[in-house]
Amino acid sequence: MTTPRAPSGAGAGLLVDAHGSILEWSGAAEALLGYPAEEVLGRPVTELLAEPGPGVGPAAGGGPAVTARHRSGFPLEVEIRVRPQAGRDGTVVWSVLLTAAEGSELREIDRAVLRALFTESPVGLHILDPDLRLVRFNTASHGMRGVLPAEVVGRRLRDVAPGVVTDGIERILRHVLDTGEPVIDFVQPGYPPSDPALQRVFSMSAFRLQDASATRVLGVAGVVIDATERYRARARLDLLNDASTRIGTTLDVLRTAEEFAEVAAQGMADAVAVDVLDSVFHGEAPGPGPVADNVTLRRAAFRSARGDRLRPDCAIGERTSFSFPTPFTQCLNDLRPRLVKHLDQDSEWVAHDPLRAEWLRAGQVHSLMVVPLGARGVVLGLAAFYRSKTAEPFEADDLTIATELAARAAVCVDNARRYTRERNAALTLQRSLLPQRLPSLTAVEAAYSHIPDGAGGTWFDIIALPGARVALVVGDVHGHGMQAVATMGRLRAAVHALAGLDLAPDELLAHLDDLMVSLAEEELQLPRSDPLAAEVADAMSATCVYAVYDPISRHCVLARAGHPTPVIAYPDGTVEGADVPGGPALGAGGPPFEVAELHLPEGSVLVFYTEGLVRAGQNDQRAGVRRLQRLLAHPRSSVQDTCDAVIYGQPTGHPLEDAILLVARTNALSADRVASWTLPSDPAVVSTTRALVDRQLATWGLQELDFTTKLVVSELVTNAIRYGREPIQLRLIRDRTLICEVSDGSSTAPHVRHPRVSDEGGRGLLLIAQLTQRWGTRHTSGGKTVWAEQTLPRGEPS
Repeated sequence: MTTPRAPSGAGAGLLVDAHGSILEWSGAAEALLGYPAEEVLGRPVTELLAEPGPGVGPAAGGGPAVTARHRSGFPLEVEIRVRPQAGRDGTVVWSVLLTAAEGSELREIDRAVLRALFTESPVGLHILDPDLRLVRFNTASHGMRGVLPAEVVGRRLRDVAPGVVTDGIERILRHVLDTGEPVIDFVQPGYPPSDPALQRVFSMSAFRLQDASATRVLGVAGVVIDATERYRARARLDLLNDASTRIGTTLDVLRTAEEFAEVAAQGMADAVAVDVLDSVFHGEAPGPGPVADNVTLRRAAFRSARGDRLRPDCAIGERTSFSFPTPFTQCLNDLRPRLVKHLDQDSEWVAHDPLRAEWLRAGQVHSLMVVPLGARGVVLGLAAFYRSKTAEPFEADDLTIATELAARAAVCVDNARRYTRERNAALTLQRSLLPQRLPSLTAVEAAYSHIPDGAGGTWFDIIALPGARVALVVGDVHGHGMQAVATMGRLRAAVHALAGLDLAPDELLAHLDDLMVSLAEEELQLPRSDPLAAEVADAMSATCVYAVYDPISRHCVLARAGHPTPVIAYPDGTVEGADVPGGPALGAGGPPFEVAELHLPEGSVLVFYTEGLVRAGQNDQRAGVRRLQRLLAHPRSSVQDTCDAVIYGQPTGHPLEDAILLVARTNALSADRVASWTLPSDPAVVSTTRALVDRQLATWGLQELDFTTKLVVSELVTNAIRYGREPIQLRLIRDRTLICEVSDGSSTAPHVRHPRVSDEGGRGLLLIAQLTQRWGTRHTSGGKTVWAEQTLPRGEPS
């Protein structure tokens, strides 16, 4: 015998044994009463029934009516039909069929829900047939209030709400009809039929409607919610988040104000104008508290949305002011934002500023906000937000967001102002530390270009050396700001002091390297053995190239410490990089520096530069060097023209980064301006040297210097014979001064003594120091040279 089954068809079927326990529970029974099978199988069926109330009798459908307990707790009136049937073991079981009775509580709830959805719910509900024609709709939803069903039922939804339903909406609804896939929360801006001038944002969800057998598509249901406020709230949060990443990307007042205007014009206003105090515009610190009515401001930024009719009322950087009393002056006076929701051209304050009133009228501005820019207790300026293209006026929420935006922007503007102030101070210091003018020298003709950027530590120098020689220096301290400029000033002073000692280029760079290491130790007070000292030295480092050119021998000795290689343009048009060993940067404490000695034909052009010159517009520094060499391949008439040509040849739109360019064209001192003699180590030769000097000075027409020169030469030659070693050489050089040099093979340097009255000697160098312009000693590879310079008589050509 087979197991009995619950009857199929309409209603909920179940099987009950002779004792009243449930044997089988159908899916329809679960749908009707809410109980899953595992909760009811084996339980007495009476537990699912409530006590019948008074008056319970046959139901309208013909079967007796009983009250069942729904799983949710609601009582449910059902019609019940019971019939016996044979069980598998020959016993009698009962087949029970339950059907919801007419007028049951759940059906009433269903009807109430449907009635509320179509007549009371603020959620828009639209029932469309397969042709997307309106069948039913919610008369209480936003946008459909007051619309009579007879006016719209049977019409295509697009004809009913043309400002909301677009081609995209229709494609989505068709897709739902064809596939049965629901669409949830599709956001679409539109204009409701009840107020076509007011843009709203709608969220739409749609699902397909089918008959009970799921074989026929009846249409599609669309649920529409007015999500305008939600969208605006999210847009405000997105705007603030966007502002945090887009405002303040640079430390420039104008650029920061422009970023602020761009964000606000794209997110909440049709046009935004930002004005800052004149002192802020120049990086100065404004006074605390409110601002006077007659304060002068400067336009820092103006940005309007695409298609807006409002145009700037003044140019960027132009001075501007506001008449009193207006929302603009009141905002500056009490530092509170102002909202003019509906701008009335007849308002009293408009008459106080007729020029701006005319500008507002021409731009058809109908709503505005004025917000102060304040940070750290000072007023920096104000921002004005305008609406002319957007029909909706500003609201209080907009003012809140504008105030928050302005507060964030004000901090960034103040940071930029502080940086501008520090940068201006650093630039002023940098300019004061650099050479104010180039010295006039015979050895070279020189020109330079300095393009500061953020007050870096770049510097250059042209230093006159004894023997008509010249030292050319270009350096670059890593970093920007006051620290880099101060370090640059220390290095430049050190170079001057070391050049005065006439040190070789490699020795001079070694002393600079020790200085940088000492500065790094001083900065953090770390010993050189500390591992962190290496990191500090790397942060406090510099590059430098030092060259000494001798116009007599036309030799140039160079050394560099991590600096770009100088470029040489020869008179025949050949251009090449000088073959100079690189060496470590100053402060690295690396291996000893090496020198390169070059022979330069007269008219050769030496070009020194910093990394910023060849790095402009590209990361490939080698490409920048090749561009420099191409520019130098075309000789110019003057070094200034060459310098300008290099600057003009930089890539368009890529400003140089704190770059220095030093161009020097070499000259040669002709043989008739140099006289030299090799002398024996014999005291008797002193009188001979005086005769040689006398004849040479007569040849040069410098007889006025005869006495002093012979005295100097006598003293220097005597000292060389007495204290030095052969070879001894005397050299006279007529440059812009008269230079006397005596060289010998000893490295012992003479020094000035201060003899007592009773002393018989020791006055020679003291006399030389008194009678000459300057004197000194320089060491050479073969000994030393003692030199002295005298000023040429007035009127003598140099």
